[in-house]
Amino acid sequence: MRILPPVSIEARRLLPSRWDVLAAILVVGFLVAFADVSRFLVHPLSSISGNYLKLDPADLPGYALRTALRMLIAMGASLVFTFTYATWAAKNPRAGTLLVPLLDILQSVPILSFLSITIVWFLSLSPGKILGAELACVFTIFTGQAWNMAFSFYQSLRTVPEELEEAGRMFGLNAWARFWRIEAPFAMPSLIWNMMMSMSGGWFFVTLSEAISVGKTNIALPGVGSWIAVAIAQKNLPAIFYAIGAMLLVILIYDQLLFRPLVAWADRFRVSSEPSGEAPQSWALTVYRRSRLLDLITAPFEQMMRWSYNWHPPSFGLKAAVPEANSRASDIIWYTLLALLGALAVWRITIFFAEAPFSRSDVATAFGLGFITLIRVIVLIAIASAIWTPVGIYVGLRPRLTAIVQPVAQFLAAFPNNLLFPLVVSLIVYWNASPDIWLSPLIVLGTQWYILFNVIAGATTMPQELRDAAENFSVHGWLWWRKVALPAVFPFYVTGAITASGGAWNASIAAEVASWGDHTLHAHGLGAYIADAVNAGDFRHVLLGTIVMSFFVVVVNRLLWRPLYWYAERKYRLT
Repeated sequence: MRILPPVSIEARRLLPSRWDVLAAILVVGFLVAFADVSRFLVHPLSSISGNYLKLDPADLPGYALRTALRMLIAMGASLVFTFTYATWAAKNPRAGTLLVPLLDILQSVPILSFLSITIVWFLSLSPGKILGAELACVFTIFTGQAWNMAFSFYQSLRTVPEELEEAGRMFGLNAWARFWRIEAPFAMPSLIWNMMMSMSGGWFFVTLSEAISVGKTNIALPGVGSWIAVAIAQKNLPAIFYAIGAMLLVILIYDQLLFRPLVAWADRFRVSSEPSGEAPQSWALTVYRRSRLLDLITAPFEQMMRWSYNWHPPSFGLKAAVPEANSRASDIIWYTLLALLGALAVWRITIFFAEAPFSRSDVATAFGLGFITLIRVIVLIAIASAIWTPVGIYVGLRPRLTAIVQPVAQFLAAFPNNLLFPLVVSLIVYWNASPDIWLSPLIVLGTQWYILFNVIAGATTMPQELRDAAENFSVHGWLWWRKVALPAVFPFYVTGAITASGGAWNASIAAEVASWGDHTLHAHGLGAYIADAVNAGDFRHVLLGTIVMSFFVVVVNRLLWRPLYWYAERKYRLT
């Protein structure tokens, strides 16, 4: 028998390990899936118009793959938006005076309004091809993800402890290095939990984004959302259960391959002098860390980032300090530009309404329905806050429980309220109950999880020293909740409540009108007003409803949530 010589250490390092094999399977599988779905983009648009979609269970895995990739692309675009928009608003006080209120308005604009306004433009980018419809769908999902993530990142950047910033300056880090080594890591735990919530929120509106129906335009992109829309129209309960199973499977895959590794990785950024007692674990993170293949792929990017940390732009002999007079002049120029932009917007709106004026009764009706929806939103957010704030604190302080609750909460947050239409509509019709009351809980079905996810994120970042000090001083019971737990998570709760409130207004469009087969129930409210206008292709009333909804959301944010936000920011910095 021939004896082979032993393999040297250098040769072993060249051989792929089991981690490389697993990483290669994941990377190649993603590339193959993406390439397969991309071929669909050049098909004619007429192939997905009308009632072409059939509820064949054999097609559902492919539909689920397409929906998952659309949501992943939208998540990537949302991250780019978050790192640019939120950072600009947090770092530049002048820009923040415009960008933060604008973010309030963008959050308040209903997804259906975005879709009804932009669908024609997206379709014109690729005439007669499916690509335009896909871009419209991804943009619609993006509008359901980006605002929440931007608010979270903005709040984190505004509450970075001053001692961390000072440490970065003492070590000679430039602004770019401080952002990626101090500020972004500090914001990462909260951002990751909001990414999970945003991904789940995309599922909540996936029916509206894939089954596009605006006026006479009817497009059904292959996906779980279109499947659900057709199943509801056909009153096909087995197909709805198939869709729920497909959603659960995709959420579990996302949890194992993306979010659980991110949560375990972000545990290293906890603001504490002691490591976490029960650090989150992830097999996928182990694969990513130990694979030499991924190291080779990411090495150029890592080297580029390390080089950028040491780069200092040339001063060209200019003074570092800006004279106070120049600063005042810049303020005057900036606020003048804002005033001009505001005047331009008012002028354009005035011209539009002059060409198609509304009667006083139209405006009064929209505002009256807005007050009804406002009452629903306030009551439901208060109830959700009372329930999920203590639950989130309890879960966030127990990493093992967090690992169990994480995928369950993602699935519950992703559960579209229209999947409950068969039960809700049937019960309301059977008992002859009031839709104004019993359709209301559907508004908070998906948005309540913004509060839970943000509170969990806040509890997971609570310093261990604070918990130990409370234990040493025997602070227990209500005193512990009032002096330790609630103040620690308050900035995170406010962020979650702001996004939950805005999301509830958005959800009212899908919740105040419930259909199951031939039965359609309407609750009185602004959401039903906008939904009916979109279905009728009445863009004038869509615009009126959108303006009124934006007005209510911005006013509530300014009178309630923003003062709480500023209080949380000051309180957090003091602690």
